[in-house]
Amino acid sequence: MTQASASKTDLFLAEADEFSARNYKPLPVVLERGEGAWVWDVDGNRYLDMLSAYSALNQGHRHPAIMAAAAEQMSKLTLTSRAFHNDQMGPFVRDLCEATGYEKALPMNTGAEAVETAIKTVRKWGYQVKGVPEGKAEIIVCENNFHGRTTTIVGFSSEDQYREGFGPFTPGFVLVPYGDADAFDAAVTEHTVGFLVEPLQGEGGVIVPPDGSLRHTAEVCREQRIAFMGDEIQTGLGRTGRLFCCEWEDVRPDVLIVGKALGGGVYPVSATIADAEFMDVFQPGDHGSTFGGNPLGAAIGRASLRVILDEKLSERSDEIGTWFMGRLRDIDSPHVEEVRGRGLMIGVVIKESSGTARPFCEALEARGILAKETHHQVIRFAPPLTIDQATLEDALVDIEVVLRAGCDERSDRPGRV
Repeated sequence: MTQASASKTDLFLAEADEFSARNYKPLPVVLERGEGAWVWDVDGNRYLDMLSAYSALNQGHRHPAIMAAAAEQMSKLTLTSRAFHNDQMGPFVRDLCEATGYEKALPMNTGAEAVETAIKTVRKWGYQVKGVPEGKAEIIVCENNFHGRTTTIVGFSSEDQYREGFGPFTPGFVLVPYGDADAFDAAVTEHTVGFLVEPLQGEGGVIVPPDGSLRHTAEVCREQRIAFMGDEIQTGLGRTGRLFCCEWEDVRPDVLIVGKALGGGVYPVSATIADAEFMDVFQPGDHGSTFGGNPLGAAIGRASLRVILDEKLSERSDEIGTWFMGRLRDIDSPHVEEVRGRGLMIGVVIKESSGTARPFCEALEARGILAKETHHQVIRFAPPLTIDQATLEDALVDIEVVLRAGCDERSDRPGRV
């Protein structure tokens, strides 16, 4: 192919392939613009975003209120480090605490940083408050988990690819099957200080835990003085039809971990949130981040949170998600094994006899719908929570064609009109 005959997409893909590490396998679409639930590629084709950057875009692309807050703060001050105070961090952590009902918050940047912060918080609490002997603290985690990509976090993953070639790993983690109350009970020892769990596993395949399992583990944690750590980075801030997914079982984590949508799809913002009993274990110099709590991120985080609350995106996700999941379940497809999820975090499980989910996602892309496979067999549908029912109704026409006919059903034209 000559440069003259190549599309803009082809040229960008070739450049990325030549100069970028190949640690991802994205769909072959190159995006340059987004608005609401829609994105456009470099060749002018329009697509419906049904992934929302793994739930980082709950408020949609370039939400006006978030963009305005970012622009205003960028014109004044963007970074101070934590060597000095800034006028945005205090209001930001106050808003977080008021919205979540906790006493203190520690702002970070990425979700993985917030998870690492939670682990350090709970270990230190275990030694200083619970009285576990130094170096003996254990944290129970779940099989099929995804909490980030740091060396410590992949060290307790059950996914071989995440671990291969990256050891040795941090000790002190005990793996149990997800949602297995009996296995959790058996794993608890006098050295157990925490339980780290996703209230709905996203990367693991959009897996909803058995009814009552979260409530049971939370009760055991309370009885045994174990810190329940809720990783709501993907599931929180309205995604599953509640402000936080743990609310489906009336569970209040001791330590709440948030990220992704806290930055409104504009800037990486995360936080570890807990009451003073846990947060007060930190002394100056124990833990930190140059960018954590920076004024730009804090201003964006405040605006992002306000949009979720003011526009009632949790309620919207519950209503539209229930309808959309029902419509997906009504599709009579020989390729679909199950449709599962909560709110607008939905997984369509493809039967192994029909191959993996990747070709189905490629067929959807050809029809102007961007979704992504997870755990080989699952198509994840997680559109912005601002999406309207009419847009999803229109998309269902193409989704039904692909799910009924299989991955061979493609459109001649990329994008949607």
